[in-house]
Formats: sequence, structure tokens, C-alpha cells
Amino acid sequence: MTDDIRLAFAHPAERAAASSGLPHDRISLRDYVVEVEIGAFQQERGHLQRIRFNVVVEVVPLTGPIDDDVDRILSYDRVTEAIAAELGAQRINLLETLAARVAERILAEPQAQRVFVRIEKLDRGPFALGVEIVRTRDAAMPVDATATDAPQPRVLFLSAQAAASGLLGSWLDQATAMAAPLIVCTEGLTMPTPQAGHALAQRRIDLLAVEQAVWVLAARDPRLIVVASRTELDWAMKNGQTCLWAPSKMVLDAVDDPGGPARDGAALAAWFADRMAAVELLVIGADAPQAGVPVRTVVLHDARLP
Repeated sequence: MTDDIRLAFAHPAERAAASSGLPHDRISLRDYVVEVEIGAFQQERGHLQRIRFNVVVEVVPLTGPIDDDVDRILSYDRVTEAIAAELGAQRINLLETLAARVAERILAEPQAQRVFVRIEKLDRGPFALGVEIVRTRDAAMPVDATATDAPQPRVLFLSAQAAASGLLGSWLDQATAMAAPLIVCTEGLTMPTPQAGHALAQRRIDLLAVEQAVWVLAARDPRLIVVASRTELDWAMKNGQTCLWAPSKMVLDAVDDPGGPARDGAALAAWFADRMAAVELLVIGADAPQAGVPVRTVVLHDARLP
């Protein structure tokens, strides 16, 4: 085996040492295995599988005595915390996505200069499948660079009856005039849905029923723009767009599953409002659900919002 081939499969610590011309110190995390639901294939949904992390972080050597002070170093805990934070943020399909996000989070640490991240799936066969990436701190990026906070929206839930009401335009007029960006949710169509006899299949069927209702509602008012992803929601809120939430992507990608039947629109809206850190959840035509944000209800035939 040539040195190049051997090095390609060596631990990232060897790769870092072989490719560095700078006097950096290195810390490493070796063979860190966690169980998580991950994968782009349908058969990977609903199942945990083991993935293994090997991470090497190059840091600027400390000047002066360390004084045995943990606050002067990049703690190993920051590496495992970066992994846990990204695994807990949402369900991820691709190892490449996970590796890039872990690397980005580690490079936000002041001491980190370059990071090698190798991630492998251990349960896809009698072998390990994986990716390895290398990322370097952007000299133009401030050390404490963080993502801009997304706006806090007001979430408006409309029951099926409310969505079909002649008062829809009035309610939207009032809600869009309020201070926070508006995101509208609704429940599934009232017609019966197919019953699959399988939990994951039924969840998709029920979510599709909600999304059918979403598109019916979108056709009733041109202000309602159907949006599915968190990234697009954040952009829309910053740009004054009134969103109508299509729930399938966020629900299926969520680590903290909302639980309960997907057709329980009010409960789903409450879960969504919590995730979006909404200023409040405004409910028309349904009982107030349990939520971690303030909830107000409106009588179905009341033209005025409270």
C-alpha cells in the first residue's frame, strides 16, 4: 500500500499532521459513536443507526503558561457539544450536511483554526460508509460570528371551518396589520383519509391531507405563500411575506417529534409555534391547545380579532 493510500484511510490526526505547514496544536476526538436517525433513504426513517465521529481541531498554540486553567484551552466538551447540538437541531439526511455543520460550529470557537471531521455509518453493511471534510477558519469571519436571529412571528391557526369562512380576508387584514410577521396554519381536509395500518405511512398520509388543505387555502387569498422549510420561513419573515405553513418537511425532519395525530391541526400549530419562538398563537374555530407560547382564541363567527 502506498503512503498516499494509507494516509487516505488513516485517522484524521495523521492527515492533519501530514498536510500542515504551520505550528498548530491539535486536539482530537476518536471513535465517538452515537445512535441517531439519519439518512436520505426511506428505509432509514424511523430507525436508529450508529454513526462514528473522528474529529481533529487545530488550534493556535498558547502563549505563556497554561496554569492548568481549563478556560485557556479549547475543551474537548466543545467538540462533543457541537455534535450533539447539530444532531438535536433537526433530522439530517446526509453525512456531508452533518459534517459541514459540525465543522462550522467548531470553527466558531476562538481557538479553532482548522478542523477535520470524519463521520461513518456503521450499520449499513459489513463495512463503514463515511465522509471526511476539512474546513479552515475564514480570515474575514469575525471570531464570534453567529447567525442573525430570526424574527419572532405570530402564528394564526385556522380550523377547516375558519379556512372556508367568508371572514378569512378580514382576519388576514387584521393579523397582517399586527407588529409581528404572520405565519398561517390550518388542519387537514375534513374528508376521510386512507388508513395504512402502519404508523410511518399513516403519518405521511395525514400530513399530506394537511398540505392539501394548505393549497386549497392558498388559492383563496393571494397574500398566502406556501412555505415548507425553516430557511425559507426565516427569509420570508425578514422580507414581509405572509406565509402559509406546509408541515411535512419540518415535521418529518424534526428530532423532537410533535407526537399525536398529524391531523390534529391545532396541536401541530402549537408545536410549530414553540419551535418558531412565536410571540403568540392565535386560534380561530378550535379549542386552545397546550403550547409554550401565549395562546388566544377567537369565536368562529367573530369578525374582530381580540
